[in-house]
Amino acid sequence: MIKRFSPKQLRALSWWHRQSPDCTCDAIICDGAVRSGKTFCLSLSFVLWSFYAFCGGDFGMCGKTIRSLRRNMVTPLLPLLQSLGFACEEKLSQNCLLVRYGGTENRFYLFGGKDEAAASLIQGVTLSGVLFDEVALMPRSFVEQAMARCSVAGSRFWFNCNPEHPEHWFYREWIMQAKQKNALYLHFVMDDNPSLSDKVKRRYENLYSGVFYERFVRGRWVAVYGAVYPFMAREEMYAQPPDGLSEYAVSCDYGTVNPTSMGLWGKKDGVWYRIDEYYFDSRKEGVQRTDEEHYAALKALTGARRIRQVAVDPSAASFIEVIRRHGEYRVVPAQNNVVDGIRRTSGALKEGRIRICKNCAAARREFQLYRWDSSRHADAPVKENDHAMDDIRYFVTTLMDGGSPCVFAAQR
Repeated sequence: MIKRFSPKQLRALSWWHRQSPDCTCDAIICDGAVRSGKTFCLSLSFVLWSFYAFCGGDFGMCGKTIRSLRRNMVTPLLPLLQSLGFACEEKLSQNCLLVRYGGTENRFYLFGGKDEAAASLIQGVTLSGVLFDEVALMPRSFVEQAMARCSVAGSRFWFNCNPEHPEHWFYREWIMQAKQKNALYLHFVMDDNPSLSDKVKRRYENLYSGVFYERFVRGRWVAVYGAVYPFMAREEMYAQPPDGLSEYAVSCDYGTVNPTSMGLWGKKDGVWYRIDEYYFDSRKEGVQRTDEEHYAALKALTGARRIRQVAVDPSAASFIEVIRRHGEYRVVPAQNNVVDGIRRTSGALKEGRIRICKNCAAARREFQLYRWDSSRHADAPVKENDHAMDDIRYFVTTLMDGGSPCVFAAQR
């Protein structure tokens, strides 16, 4: 139950009201730190405004995916709306939310904007307003197509996001030009969320480091620089391989000219340990290995252990097929969003949910060399010394929290 709002949250909640000094704005932009309350306040404000300004209107709610939109915005919002006297009905097959209050009903259509092709999904609809959750993760073409759908008089735009690279198009064209766009810009920090305890704030401050600390804790649009995992320079971040492991998995970054890296993972007391590795650099060795030779190395790495799943670089179709054909391991293509995967891996390492064992020499070497590419106007690590880094990232994104349901072959 929400007991109070901060001044900045109240401003986001009421900016559209005729008595607000911000009521002449055409848009609102809320960015800043994680857990600062901006998403919840903006979604509630969006629905309240729709009933204040329209009757029987159609509105758009956009996320990177419809699934993430439901998780981040719709699911937390519905209980509060119902407690305020709204009647809510989800039409799952239509990706539509019907909301009623008194004799008024408005319709909220859910859209996912994960790639350039998503722009076609929103064509043709006429909207009275649109809300973008995590707008910085959406392609510009989708955002602009959704905005073009808002042709009803009195329609407005609503944006929220966590910071990204300072060369990002949304930062340059909307946040930096908020006044020219007639947009209200509110920058949130964790202290703007009165429901967040000091203990939780300290937890988030300790969770992130480097660029992720600047973005997610301080809420700054900063460029990536330096080491990707600077905290892995400390010796205490590495562990001895423990006894009594309960289950096993393997993650693999595959290369022909580039190195192939495989990590063997074992779980104990809820923590996954990278207990061993296979790392073959064809340039260094002066010879390339075939898919069958890499498969033999996988067999040698796992020994007699029963492996739950093997996550493989999704571009390695031929090696995935070799593993599938042998039928000894359950194999899945790894999820491969690089920056999001790095963020999740950083959190898992800092929280101790994964540990790298001291005998994993290739991984330890790459942790010291893996750097952000500061020459680019986008977030990306340098494509060097990244093969063990990629296999570790594949484990976190694909296997750590239960494994992928997309299974190519069952273990015999």
